[in-house]
Formats: sequence, structure tokens, C-alpha cells
Amino acid sequence: MNGWFSNLSYKARKRWALFILVVGLPAYIVVAVTITSTLDRPSFLTELFIYVGLGILWAYPFRSIFKGIGQADPDETGPDSDRRD
Repeated sequence: MNGWFSNLSYKARKRWALFILVVGLPAYIVVAVTITSTLDRPSFLTELFIYVGLGILWAYPFRSIFKGIGQADPDETGPDSDRRD
């Protein structure tokens, strides 16, 4: 299942990935800490399960954004194609 992000250009996906990491990751952290703080100090395994489960739920929808972001731009050709932004 490919999301609408897979139809975006490489540069657009790169910008979205940066936005998701700068805004989405702190939001995930706040939600995860809030959920675990509402419980009365759960056991280590329960707390670990909550963090891992929320991390997977957070990252799963964005897998098409992050796929191939570390590679060279496939749309760019020419002598400077190995240059990174």
C-alpha cells in the first residue's frame, strides 16, 4: 500500500521527512510520555511495550516518505549529481 507521499518528487519527500522529524517526533514523544504518565508507573516490560507500540504506530504511515531519502536524487542528472543538498 503506497501513500500519496510516494507520488511526490524526491525533494518534496525530503522536505516532508524533515518536517515529520522536526514536528512529528517531538509530538510522538509528548504523547508517549503523557500516556505512560497516566498509568501508575507500569512495569518495565509494559512501559517498553507502550513505547515500541506507539513508535511503530507513529512511523508506519510515513514509511513511503523515508524510503530512499538517504540516496542520491534520482531525478537529478549531470556532473553535479553526486552533490548533496
